[in-house]
Amino acid sequence: MRCLGLDLGTKTLGLAMSDKSNTIAAPYKVLRWDGENYNLLFKELDEIIVNNSITDLVLGLPKNMNNTLGFAAERSLKFKEALESRYNLDVKMVDERLSTVEATNYLLDADMSRKKRKKVVDGVAASIILDTYLKMKGN
Repeated sequence: MRCLGLDLGTKTLGLAMSDKSNTIAAPYKVLRWDGENYNLLFKELDEIIVNNSITDLVLGLPKNMNNTLGFAAERSLKFKEALESRYNLDVKMVDERLSTVEATNYLLDADMSRKKRKKVVDGVAASIILDTYLKMKGN
């Protein structure tokens, strides 16, 4: 029984997974997609969810700094509906404002090159989203 954190972007989907006790969130993988066809994502998500006994999906909600919902938030809400329909799981939404900035700062502090950061930043952002959820849940 694990949680899967998701950070949906226009070209990537960052994934993070909790440990079996749902205490620690760690970057898992970054999936590339065309920004339109969820089936590209579902193909890999199907395997990840089944093989890792995922029970909770946690999706970042990218609110604007003034707490309104813009284009990115609407995209995430549509993806939430598609996830719930496909997997019959309740998708939890977590405010993800500045999660990518925070992830980038972590990677800069680790002295990671720009090329390497670009490949992993969305997975790290997903782990921040998942960690926020796990803390809110009380783990």
